[in-house]
Amino acid sequence: MRYAHTVEQVRSAEAELMAKLPDGTLMQRAASGLAVAISNFLGGTYGARIVLLIGSGDNGGDALYAGALLARRGAQVTAVLLSPKTHAPGLAALHAAGGRTGSPDDIPSADVVVDGIVGIGGRPGLRPDALKAVQLAEQYGVPIVAVDTPSGVDVDTGEAPEPHVRAAFTVTFGTHKICHLVDPAATACGPVHLVDIGLDLPPAAVQSLQASDVRALYPVPHGESDKYSRGVLGLMVGSTQYPGAAVIATAGALAGPVGMVRYVGPDAVAAAVREAHPEVVGDGRVQAWTIGSGLGDELDVARVRALLDADEPVVLDADGLKALDDSGDHVDVLATPHAGELARLLGVDRATVEAERLKHARLAAERFDVTVLLKGATTVIAHPDGEVRVNSNATPWLATAGAGDVLAGLCGTLLAAGLSTLDAAAVGAYLHAAAANLASSHGPTTATGVAHALPEATRLLLS
Repeated sequence: MRYAHTVEQVRSAEAELMAKLPDGTLMQRAASGLAVAISNFLGGTYGARIVLLIGSGDNGGDALYAGALLARRGAQVTAVLLSPKTHAPGLAALHAAGGRTGSPDDIPSADVVVDGIVGIGGRPGLRPDALKAVQLAEQYGVPIVAVDTPSGVDVDTGEAPEPHVRAAFTVTFGTHKICHLVDPAATACGPVHLVDIGLDLPPAAVQSLQASDVRALYPVPHGESDKYSRGVLGLMVGSTQYPGAAVIATAGALAGPVGMVRYVGPDAVAAAVREAHPEVVGDGRVQAWTIGSGLGDELDVARVRALLDADEPVVLDADGLKALDDSGDHVDVLATPHAGELARLLGVDRATVEAERLKHARLAAERFDVTVLLKGATTVIAHPDGEVRVNSNATPWLATAGAGDVLAGLCGTLLAAGLSTLDAAAVGAYLHAAAANLASSHGPTTATGVAHALPEATRLLLS
């Protein structure tokens, strides 16, 4: 599991640890890890031209001490001071190691720029002098390594409403921060390297499942399993207007862990589903429902709401989301909107949701008392109790028509097999993305291709 903590949690843990250690020990740990990471990023240290952008906070101190270590290994290290309140001991260490103080004019010829402008307590945006230095690095194509977080993003929300650093690589300390996992800030981080500095942290505000976590949760059948005990999923998807949605969602469902899939819909659509998937049967008892993909004008709101209030858990997708209300008396419901659909549910602009993904996923989960899976480059999953999981292993090629139908079918099977809405969403999002990576092979794919790759993605995960 990858854990992301809030600024308050991190600061509290740091204060507790610093009270037990000699002065400066924690910063030295961070600086040592940062120096190693920068050296690895460059592929070597001797002769490398490194420019440090130094603000007034502890991140500037981390960067200065790391610069001193790199200078001792033969790097040409220059500090550009962006604040009159520079970490004096760190600057002295840099000078003692052979580093120097310079100006933004040193940036164009650098091999790497180190962002030590602001720390985790910084506000969104950059001051004019810092912005000018960052833009100069971007203009000349000099990669930026961010210290802890890219300066200018909102650390606790992942929002990035103002100009900010766009890092090629981020080195963070103690734990991941929320901005490392949640877009748009996550994209600005690049790959994130975690340096363990010995923090004792409370439960994380945001989590991200890794392969081992997904493997542990996946409902693998055993020797006594039969098609009913493995779970039965009901599909109320597709319409005469959009019959393909039913076929595609069924393909996603059949690639999941359940033993049986039942399709409920118009005869013509049912015939198309059975032609493509002869394993599918008709109406009957189920352990979970997937509802909404491609229903179009044939959405029966009253019927869907009756199922939302019944005993079986429900995945509510696409047109089915129109049946969602804020009565708060639903049972286990997993809503799977994209940003536009969530915007309509909440009565805000799509751009607002995309800029504040974590905020609006949490808001919808609380308002409608459902688990919300907000689809996107990073998938944000919010439970009504406040727990959040994020999935970030997707390829951009997954942005293709029908991909959400595959995900809805897959998540439905995970519910039917016994997972909670939160676990079903997290496991489904991970496997959906893994299948897309297999299907695309770094090129275009289709929703059907993703569905067909799901069994292999699952086999690779479980092997």
